[in-house]
Amino acid sequence: MERTLTFDVVRRFARGPAIAARASWALQDAPLTVLFGPSGSGKTTVLRALAGLDRPDAGSITFDGATWFDGDRGVFVPPQTRRVGLVFQEFALFPHLSVASNVGYGLRGSTRADRRARVADMAERFGVADLLSRMPAQLSSGQRQRVALARALAPRPQLLLLDEPLSALDAPTRELLRGELRGLLEQAGVPAIIVTHDRIEALALGDRLAVLLDGAIHQVGPVHEVFSAPVDAEVARAVGTENVVPSRLVRRVDGLVVVRAIGARGPELVAVDPGGVEDEAYACVRGEEVLLEPGNGHASSAQNRLRGVIEGRLEEGPLVRVTVDCGVRLVALVTRHSADRLELGVGQGVTAVLKAQSVHIVPRRVR
Repeated sequence: MERTLTFDVVRRFARGPAIAARASWALQDAPLTVLFGPSGSGKTTVLRALAGLDRPDAGSITFDGATWFDGDRGVFVPPQTRRVGLVFQEFALFPHLSVASNVGYGLRGSTRADRRARVADMAERFGVADLLSRMPAQLSSGQRQRVALARALAPRPQLLLLDEPLSALDAPTRELLRGELRGLLEQAGVPAIIVTHDRIEALALGDRLAVLLDGAIHQVGPVHEVFSAPVDAEVARAVGTENVVPSRLVRRVDGLVVVRAIGARGPELVAVDPGGVEDEAYACVRGEEVLLEPGNGHASSAQNRLRGVIEGRLEEGPLVRVTVDCGVRLVALVTRHSADRLELGVGQGVTAVLKAQSVHIVPRRVR
């Protein structure tokens, strides 16, 4: 029988939005799941419910066939019985305890010999064996990360939960530790849920992405699938799709769908027909899929060729964000070298080129 995590968490707050998050996924095929969404979407609330640190108002939680919470039946398994490991923001090591005492903190029910052996084993596995006598204040960020993971995994949890584990670090340190964290989690071999609002972390750390928006799970799937094929406009915006264009269905032909951007000068866009679209929809295009050509451009196999004028140019490190008015505003992300070579500047006439497979059509929800 395949091991799964299933939850239906309902949490109401007197002064705040209600959380009603429901999802289910297998634990073997993609062990690292990122719970992704903007600040205030309910990610930490869901994580605390899974850990048993917060009791939902209604719903249920089951893990590998065991019921951890059932609001209707009054079942609530306390956190110490769920065998869940936790890694908090800033790693939350006990400042008054040595590395050895931190790693062994969750082993207080073990004999002294067993505890010493387990601490030594975890310290060796996570590369902190030479740091056992140090205090947390004497550790680097990377060392604290390793100690926090060793502490969480020492009691042999069946699920590991990480709440924004890199958010408190400066950008260079965060970038350095991101890849190491993924490797350490793979090495641990324990299913993990990582909360983050950072798109780069989601891409770097997760096998699976669960997108939480306004207290509800909108999409669960492989990370690359969610980023490239969001199920709705809200997910598209959350994962950083630069162009989310309200549109209306015009016609279908030969496996393609033609929509027109809503507005007086809205152009037509051709996309691969996803099915399920009968009237209003969103045309979603990532900025890196928008190619810019000077003037009227040149003939190509691309289905969408939209003439327009550059409205803005913003330098973003090695990339340049170019905004083009072509009846609808489109954002293109191009390399600085290409932007300079094409002399892309405000007021310049260009052609925005989009392949049909780059335009992702999602139904527009009527609220």
